[in-house]
Amino acid sequence: MDNRINTMLSKISIPLFIFLTVILQHGFAQDKTFSCNPGSHLLKYIDSEGMAKKVESVHEWYIKRGQIIDSLESFIGTLPDIPTLPPFNSKIQDFPPFNTQIFDSLKTESYTRYNIKFTVAKNEDVTAYLYVPLEKGNNEKFSAILALQPTGMLGKKIVDGQGLPNRGYAKEMAERGYVVIAPDYPSYGDQVDYDFSTDRYESGIMKAVFNCIRCVDFLQARKDVNPERIGAIGHSLGGHTAIFAAAFDTRIKVIVSSCGWTLFSYYNNYNEKLRIESGSRLTGWAQERYTPLLRTKYNLDLNRMPIDFDELIATLAPRPFFSNSPVHDANFNVEGVRVGIANAMEIYRLFGAEENLQVHYPLSNHDFPPKVRFEAFEFIDKILKE
Repeated sequence: MDNRINTMLSKISIPLFIFLTVILQHGFAQDKTFSCNPGSHLLKYIDSEGMAKKVESVHEWYIKRGQIIDSLESFIGTLPDIPTLPPFNSKIQDFPPFNTQIFDSLKTESYTRYNIKFTVAKNEDVTAYLYVPLEKGNNEKFSAILALQPTGMLGKKIVDGQGLPNRGYAKEMAERGYVVIAPDYPSYGDQVDYDFSTDRYESGIMKAVFNCIRCVDFLQARKDVNPERIGAIGHSLGGHTAIFAAAFDTRIKVIVSSCGWTLFSYYNNYNEKLRIESGSRLTGWAQERYTPLLRTKYNLDLNRMPIDFDELIATLAPRPFFSNSPVHDANFNVEGVRVGIANAMEIYRLFGAEENLQVHYPLSNHDFPPKVRFEAFEFIDKILKE
């Protein structure tokens, strides 16, 4: 495995001795067989001798974190080389220019929304809405948000408030004074004709993660954006895309996931008939736009899953993470969220950052109700604006 992944945390000032240890030990796969208590699998890592050891320090946690990222890549495929992320290998070829195209624009009292397309790699483009607030005085820079769409053929239009209610968080964040980029997820919106069978990625999730990382590059390249104040927010599909992207890219400083996750053993497929016929609650995750490796490599077997969401959330520590997890969400079962949060809290506790891990349980279904949505906005404000 390329050591690029496990050195990402240099962006949040990891001491050099931690950095070097992670580099030396990144290749050892994690092993959950020793798990006996909630969260205990997160507090064990494999040392250079292949032995299970207890995580007792932040130093040892970063070794474990690297092993989790390795397992994530075995689930969704390998992240392509990215010259804008550590370790900044000079042999990695630079990306082509963004070559941004603007198709149309809409000016409001508080922001201008641009409908754009830009290049993210050779023969690869991303379509997105870009929201730019009215200019600040004295060349002051804006904080920025990556607003990720939920499932829906309207794509980025959903987070502009053009679909179901309570989904217009891209527009709402722009109204709060953020530069916002809202990309189409591959196979939705202006990417509806995206062909997963001919791309270079092993899963739709990895393609989406790559696009998100390039969106962060795009934001950082803007003169009106503070490159150290970028966050991500998403509902449902966008909720777990935000988690996946932030696991790889530590430049994303705060993450909000609405109805985006539960432990896989608690996941409920909406299509009960399909779930019964396939014999697995994981069938929905095996689509091309998610990760077909779940079927081809892991045979939809829960017991063979290399990764789970408590581990993914733990990789975000100590960065602030906010979860909207409604009590009546029929897809992402709330009990799996409760267990997962308790497990991930062990790692936030290791950092002394328990307050950075927050979950809200509104009495609603698979929704992002106004009250909890604006609590999420305030959570972001405290990190990126104060």
